[in-house]
Amino acid sequence: MNPFIELGIRHDIVNAISELGFENPTPIQEQSIPVLLTGSNDFVGLAQTGTGKTAAFGLPLLELLNFEENYPQALILCPTRELCLQITNDIKNYSKKMDNVHVVAVYGGASISDQLRQIKRGVQIVVATPGRMLDIINRKAIDFTKVKFVVLDEADEMLNMGFQEDIDSILSTTPDEKKTWLFSATMPTEVRRIAKKYMNEPFELTMGAKNTGNVNIEHEYYIVRARDKYAAFKRIVDFNPDIFGIVFCRTKIETQEIAESLIKDGYNADSLHGDLSQQQRDKVMKRYRDRSLQLLIATDVAARGIDVNDVTHVINYSLPDEVENYTHRSGRTARAGKTGVSIAIVNAKELGKIRQIERVIGKKFVKAEIPTGFDVCEKQLFSIVHKVHNVVVNDEQIEQYLPRILEEFKDMSKEEFIKRFASIEFNIFLDYYKNAPDLNAPQEEGRRFERSDERGGDRRDGGGKSEYTRLFINLGSVDEFNRGDLLGYICNQSKISGRVVGKIDVKGVYSFFEVPNADVEKVMTGFTAAEFKGRPVRIEVSGEGSSERREGGGGGYQRREGGGGYNRERSGSGERRSGGERREGGGGYPRREGGGGGGFRDFSGKSREDRGERKRRF
Repeated sequence: MNPFIELGIRHDIVNAISELGFENPTPIQEQSIPVLLTGSNDFVGLAQTGTGKTAAFGLPLLELLNFEENYPQALILCPTRELCLQITNDIKNYSKKMDNVHVVAVYGGASISDQLRQIKRGVQIVVATPGRMLDIINRKAIDFTKVKFVVLDEADEMLNMGFQEDIDSILSTTPDEKKTWLFSATMPTEVRRIAKKYMNEPFELTMGAKNTGNVNIEHEYYIVRARDKYAAFKRIVDFNPDIFGIVFCRTKIETQEIAESLIKDGYNADSLHGDLSQQQRDKVMKRYRDRSLQLLIATDVAARGIDVNDVTHVINYSLPDEVENYTHRSGRTARAGKTGVSIAIVNAKELGKIRQIERVIGKKFVKAEIPTGFDVCEKQLFSIVHKVHNVVVNDEQIEQYLPRILEEFKDMSKEEFIKRFASIEFNIFLDYYKNAPDLNAPQEEGRRFERSDERGGDRRDGGGKSEYTRLFINLGSVDEFNRGDLLGYICNQSKISGRVVGKIDVKGVYSFFEVPNADVEKVMTGFTAAEFKGRPVRIEVSGEGSSERREGGGGGYQRREGGGGYNRERSGSGERRSGGERREGGGGYPRREGGGGGGFRDFSGKSREDRGERKRRF
């Protein structure tokens, strides 16, 4: 008998979740489902992310609600739109063999009119972020007077994001006799206060000690100088060829800059932060779920609710401001009983924070050493060997080519063939990491070298000033360009290296990018008479301001009559290239052929070998 039936879940739901791969309940499901199925208790459940909390409350709701009635009976509040969509899709999947189950996702960044239409048609379960839910309540477009159950998922994060007042306002529209179920990864004072305010003698369930981390996660930290952080980060990534990770930064700006640097260095990476539109966020997440992205660079808020299977590593490029947020970050890996690694890249002054986190999660960090260039080369070589050994051969398709292949290699011994084949990609790493420096910072030097690094650690090219000019181009996202695509197009057209291109800012019908002052003329010449899909491409020096029309002509652009695009009135001064860290070896990562994701599209018709560029394969 299926263990979920023994917990009290009926056959049609069990059949649906069995098709989803649910075989045995997780500990939180096993302990909470029997309690919640009674429908008679308020409930507080403490468990780490990735332990199956959605099913822990979603399955009991499907048992307890009356789906012959089309009015709101359950409200689930969660902190982010990604989590809102995930919960909605999960409950729809759990109920796919049931009739007349209506679940609506209510969240910002999407059409409110579509959400209002779905509510008007009839709904039993509303999954919502607090801000958009309050907006709909204020429009008097939903009636919660008959709600039987309210679920507060990721309660600690909702409070961290400042939703306390919104939650109060929303819950004031629900009946006093409802049952409230609260789920949280940690139990700070604010969450305890919510439990006391809205619950009556709740049943409390804690899986493991309060606020502790997932036992399946290994925690490591690397001590580096500030100026070497980006190079060390890349070396850690290269030492893990099969990495599929999330990289956390503290700010939106840092997130964007690290992602852009990785794209230029040939990695399949992209950013996720609050300044992206919902359409952009959805596009990035689709690529990540499809594994065409190797690395997702994210802020804490943007990453809440990301539930992607098989994340191998979480990398803390910057430690979080709040120690408790580390628990949420690391919980993105080792989900559903799997194992994972959480890495922190720190300077010596941050060791105190590492000790704080250890006390919170109840587990020791392992101090790890940044791998040497030789270590990386060795790891990459045997990764190639393992891929060759495990590749699936399509005998039927390749059979027609075998005679020509064998003829090509007839004069080569087995040993010679293996050496040459492995060297195709091994040589790239060997050249790149030749004479690679030791990036490990001596822990005991601590404050002395960190003060020095903080003064000059963000300067590129060894700390010297490098002046850049900001250029305008009349191509943008409407032309299906992202930053990586535009970088490739610029490099192909003007014959400059992607390593020298600075910040790229892709807008709707135009974009901005930075190049060293010395390369401006070369870029201008490269785009002489250039066309894209039959229309002229223009490059112009940008003013200090934006591309928007200015009154009185100061340094921006004025739209020309009948000409499209912009006409420069007065060129402004160039801007310094912003952000980023000094790169290892003074340049970008050697790009390899193949792979998808955030690299380059080929607009020139030439091979990448002809252009001296290689793209990293995922």
